[in-house]
Amino acid sequence: MTHKVLIAGQWTVSAGTKTFQAANPATEQLIDGEYPVSPWAEVEQAIEAADAASKAMRGWSGERFARFLESYADTIEARADELVDLANQETALPAPTRLKSVELPRTTNQLRQAAAAARNASWSQPVIDTKTNIRAVFGPIGPVAVFGPNNFPFAFNSIAGGDFAAAVAAGNPVIAKGHSSHPGTTRLLAEAAHEAARETEMPAGFVQLIYRPSHEDGAKLVSHKLMGATGYTGARQAGLVLKSAADSAGKPIYLELSSINPVYFLPGAIEERLDDLASEFATSCLMGTGQFCTNPGLVLLKAGDRTEEFVSAVATRFSEAPVGTMLSEGVRTGFQHGIQAIRNAGAELLTGGESGGGTGVSCQNTLLRVDGTTFLAKPAELQEEAFGNSSLFVVCRDDDQLVEAAESLEGNLTGAIYSNTKGSDDALYARIAPALRQRVGRLMDDKMPTGVAVSPAMNHGGPFPATGHPAFTAVGIPASIVRYGMLHCYDNVRPARLPASLQDKNPGGLWRSIDGEWTQADVAS
Repeated sequence: MTHKVLIAGQWTVSAGTKTFQAANPATEQLIDGEYPVSPWAEVEQAIEAADAASKAMRGWSGERFARFLESYADTIEARADELVDLANQETALPAPTRLKSVELPRTTNQLRQAAAAARNASWSQPVIDTKTNIRAVFGPIGPVAVFGPNNFPFAFNSIAGGDFAAAVAAGNPVIAKGHSSHPGTTRLLAEAAHEAARETEMPAGFVQLIYRPSHEDGAKLVSHKLMGATGYTGARQAGLVLKSAADSAGKPIYLELSSINPVYFLPGAIEERLDDLASEFATSCLMGTGQFCTNPGLVLLKAGDRTEEFVSAVATRFSEAPVGTMLSEGVRTGFQHGIQAIRNAGAELLTGGESGGGTGVSCQNTLLRVDGTTFLAKPAELQEEAFGNSSLFVVCRDDDQLVEAAESLEGNLTGAIYSNTKGSDDALYARIAPALRQRVGRLMDDKMPTGVAVSPAMNHGGPFPATGHPAFTAVGIPASIVRYGMLHCYDNVRPARLPASLQDKNPGGLWRSIDGEWTQADVAS
């Protein structure tokens, strides 16, 4: 059976002649059911339906979108067992400990957070300048395409995850492009979204799903004249192709591409708590088979006897830890390519490096090492992302080389520094932290990067190539919503014609300038 696509409010037999199947990475067997590759005419039909929905929703209050998001969260929870079971088959991610108890609640939580932001319009940042009678507020940008990743079948899914929630909270329709690793999970979520859209009387093209277009048609989608913006999470090479297409048409695209998340363990920290740090690092790096965009894939150390003990302790933990199942054969192939590229650049293999060792699609837990001089000679090659259960240790000869290494880092989502709690590392920290600060979106002290809280203060972004733009975050409401808005400015517009949030009678949450003095009113509840 070939599953249908969701276009213009209807589940429709695809016009595509090509199909694909998902595989269970734990058994390496295909899962029943085929999914279509949509031809361009079908993709364009979805774009036109989204454009019609966008026009129908002009001027709608955030309350309308909040009701949809809350209804959708309720519907997901009602289908939790079905969703968890299929996601487990398609990804091999643990059902009770990861999918059901962590990722699914996170998904519904962020949908409800987005609903609250849509309702109170906190993301829209209305501004009134009474002296010039100029007013501005963020509003919807238009149809949004969302490309989701393989590693979070719920929380970053193209039709349920953070990008989807943010785009809807801003008042936009969404065209979701399902990921080939978990199309069935995406289909079930789309069914729930469709049900919620009908219950809350949203227009027909409000939420749509296509499973896979060709690469060429994906580029045409993000650059289409009717599209407002795109959110993409995935591999760097494919993301840059989409960015080039979107940029050529002047269309915003927000990319999360790759990150190796450097971690510094300073000498005093190792001296103080070597065993604890070795265990903490190994647990973080190998959790989820290392298949997180925040996985600590690069560690920087200063040469010394205790450092050698630390490296040995981590290598032992890697060798003894169970080997997890990877998300797909494509992930395993990419992992092996990354490991080989790092070795070709001069890194020494300490443990692992071979395919297998776990259930189904797997590779051994892998630890590599290189000296600081070699790292500085080949910084690009040795910052290759090996997406999975691995990390590269860089052992620098002295403090100066540790600082120089920080200056040579590419942009990353996160960076962490572990230091002595009694202050013996403070002088070195003060030299490293400013350089690391400019190369990461989120800087941490004494904390592994793998947790990403859905907090208003969270930045899940960073300088290129971690993302396509360092000023925006993919996680954290209301900041993530602004990506899918455009700034609407009103100059000398008559009061009755202004949006409600810009009218003088509704000043809650506004920045106001009265005779040139700026103040912020209380945020409306």
